[in-house]
Amino acid sequence: MAKKGRNSYLCTYTDKLFNKVIMSFEIQGKLYEVFEEQQVSDKFKKREFVLEIPDGSYTQYCKFQLTQDKCNLLDQYKTGDEVKVTFNLSGKPFVKNGTTMYFTNLQAWRLEGASNSYGAPAGAPSQASAPAPSFYSSDADNDLPF
Repeated sequence: MAKKGRNSYLCTYTDKLFNKVIMSFEIQGKLYEVFEEQQVSDKFKKREFVLEIPDGSYTQYCKFQLTQDKCNLLDQYKTGDEVKVTFNLSGKPFVKNGTTMYFTNLQAWRLEGASNSYGAPAGAPSQASAPAPSFYSSDADNDLPF
């Protein structure tokens, strides 16, 4: 897994069934809005949600989509919860009246409660960290020429 930026990771793996490389990403943020499940057709349902992601002086609001049996992953979370989302990025062209438009989809497939900076579950009281260990016992031991 390679770190890409402050909040996201790029993971690649090979889907052995279809023999293709799949890109998967992770990002952490606050659940900003959760939409109701939509039954698009007899065989397809989806549920969308928006994640609020701090990004320096600008906050990003990204909409993700869960499909089929993954729609219920949101049931255990509420607006305002800090979550980590694992998702695939996909895009498709669409031609209408001779004009090509492109659609991008953030297809979520895993949600986890996010941890605070010390690794405790979200909502747990934070603890002060211990001082960093010293690499030498005293300045007298530090006689290296560099």
